[in-house]
Amino acid sequence: MSLVLDPAAQDLLFREARSANTFTDEPVTDEQVQAIYDLVKYGPTAFNQTPLRITLVRSPEARERLVAHMAEGNRPKTASAPLVAILSADNEFHEELPHLFPAAPQIKDIFFTERPVRENAAALNAALQAAYFIVGVRAAGLAAGPMTGFDFEGVRKEFLDDDHTPLMVVNIGRPGPDAWYPRSPRLEFDQVVTTV
Repeated sequence: MSLVLDPAAQDLLFREARSANTFTDEPVTDEQVQAIYDLVKYGPTAFNQTPLRITLVRSPEARERLVAHMAEGNRPKTASAPLVAILSADNEFHEELPHLFPAAPQIKDIFFTERPVRENAAALNAALQAAYFIVGVRAAGLAAGPMTGFDFEGVRKEFLDDDHTPLMVVNIGRPGPDAWYPRSPRLEFDQVVTTV
């Protein structure tokens, strides 16, 4: 086999894992979320940027406010998931680069003085981190239900600020008995990979 990761771990993270649509009522603890972040923070980004911000929606009042901004089909999922996270990109991430990239602390002022450049970098690198976060949720033995079907501007105004751009809403918990749709097809290797 070409992969060194145990086949059971491969299944847990990829082959058997799917986006969950329903969850049990078992809570997701702060300790679980901390463990997930402490694992996935090591995923690579450009210049060690860390633009991903995670807003945990725990209180019933906050959940109600979020559900109001979800697309109709996503409202029941978000209302019933044990934990919901809003993942966003911090467009002022560059302020932390002197600490996060000490090999070249001047990177902040060389590349990221202009807001449009920062927004593009934040969107790309936070999306990478969001993918790591989803895999981390799976590594914790939980299921993730990432969604982009919501009012982005409404969520930004309700939960964030002008320096943060929402990326996705992720429902998190133990999958319910009817959590999965049938596995959808994937493209084959030859359809995706070209050698030049």
